[in-house]
Amino acid sequence: MKLKSQINDVIKNAFVKAGIEHEPMSVTEATKPEFGDYQFNGAMALAKRLGKNPRQIAEMIMENLDFSGIVVKAQIAGPGFLNLWINPLWIAQQVQLALHDERLGVSKRENPIKVVVDYSGPNMAKQMHVGHLRSTIIGDTLANLLTFLGDEVIRQNHIGDWGTQFGMLIAYLEETDEDGSGSLKDLEQFYKDAKERFDADEAFADKAREYVVKIQSGDEHCLKLWQKFIDISLRHCEDVYDKLCVKLTRDDVKAESFYNKDLPEVIEELLEKNMLTKSDGAQCIFLEGEEIPVIVQKGDGGYLYATTDLAALRYRANVLEAKRIAYVVDARQGGHFKQVFKVAKESGFVPEDVKLEHIAFGTMMDKNGKPFKTRDGGTVKLIDLLDEAVVKAKGAIKDKEGYSKEEVEALAKIIGIGAVKYADLAINRESNYIFNWDKMLSFDGNTSLYMQYAYARIQSIFRKFNGEIKGDIVIGDALEHRLSVMLLRFEDMLESAADNATPNQITAYLYDLATLFMRFYEHNPILKEGVDEKTKMSRLQLADLTAKTIKQGLDILGIEVVDRL
Repeated sequence: MKLKSQINDVIKNAFVKAGIEHEPMSVTEATKPEFGDYQFNGAMALAKRLGKNPRQIAEMIMENLDFSGIVVKAQIAGPGFLNLWINPLWIAQQVQLALHDERLGVSKRENPIKVVVDYSGPNMAKQMHVGHLRSTIIGDTLANLLTFLGDEVIRQNHIGDWGTQFGMLIAYLEETDEDGSGSLKDLEQFYKDAKERFDADEAFADKAREYVVKIQSGDEHCLKLWQKFIDISLRHCEDVYDKLCVKLTRDDVKAESFYNKDLPEVIEELLEKNMLTKSDGAQCIFLEGEEIPVIVQKGDGGYLYATTDLAALRYRANVLEAKRIAYVVDARQGGHFKQVFKVAKESGFVPEDVKLEHIAFGTMMDKNGKPFKTRDGGTVKLIDLLDEAVVKAKGAIKDKEGYSKEEVEALAKIIGIGAVKYADLAINRESNYIFNWDKMLSFDGNTSLYMQYAYARIQSIFRKFNGEIKGDIVIGDALEHRLSVMLLRFEDMLESAADNATPNQITAYLYDLATLFMRFYEHNPILKEGVDEKTKMSRLQLADLTAKTIKQGLDILGIEVVDRL
């Protein structure tokens, strides 16, 4: 349910009754319980426009508020703030409806759109490393979230599978192990060996350059070798995606090579629109206010990343008909995307009503605040990091004796992978963050393990109860009121997180919800002797909706829950 919009409607109706013709500002969540559930602070902004002091305006609104439905009480505070309390009877009814709705009261968007989310994008010449982690999980979360809200989401994995290095790689594959079963087990080593051969053997280097031309001209033998290399490389990626529980598949791959046939058309259309200027033999686009031009074709006729990105935007906007195109790529590419987006709009490749976004993110750092590397300074393979997470997670399982060996393994995977993902998603995506095993595998603070523990604790209540839940939800005290209102804010939070591409809003909400439930559970016993049946049934239902909300929130983040820890 869109709780905030319903409160806004109450304020709008009061504006109409009071004869105030200005559109009211949106209400905000109250900062403290004593200030109510929501606050309207728009009287200050209206004061000058209407020639009245803010308190007079607040009084006009309050006099015309409808107290028979959602809002049950209002209070003017300070120079003109309006504090609003929601009717507990109305809250109880809405929470009951949410509990029995498979979507927990979250509606699907009335006007869904088609959205392309471009994320992960590994290079086929190397195994995925920690630098691919953030794009992969932030992108997958955004795609999950938009899908849940009702948009038609097209996941796109823009893998790097084209370019000069592939001539070298397939020439080396041909010589060493054409089926790729042995030599490509370690892509990093394979690349190093191929490069070493390329640098040391001029005849091999010439052959590699010749193979680049043959790939681009469609030579059957070279393309067969190239495809073999790509297939085996993709299997490495799929192992990572499987461990990470992200939803990218082969069908989502739209590689650089996919747009190769469109690149001459891109140049031709830009020429027709008189957007190209030749500079030192290269075809360039000089944008107003930008010192550095966008180079779309080199003097030798070769194309660049910008050319491929323009072809991809053109395809996504006109063939896929996306209305929102989001690139989940690290912040260092900000300048590139700013220019490419501008060219795409000015050239007409992308219509004006299509939203183009660079979903930027910062760097993962080690405990010393430096980019995450191996001890010898190399790049950490992502698969190794995830395997280590599972090993470390076993130490966080408190009662190993209560599980079989297979159950410990399964539980460790859920905990370990969830810990890595949640730690990343819980911070502002544009910030760098310190990778810290101890912190992410802690039961304290805003961690995946804390959320999984909260969920498991609620499940233990139901195992102990082991009966039929019936009756109505009744809001009995302030804690039950606060918990219920927070549960009803779930959709508002998800909508905001989707619009702003901010997964940390979801983690912050889940942490606040779990923390509030723990307080509720401590002060409002559920199964304790002496609690009357009506109260017990009401509190069990609040616990049930809390657990379902935690589970749904974690599912959007791509994190599993466990029934016991």
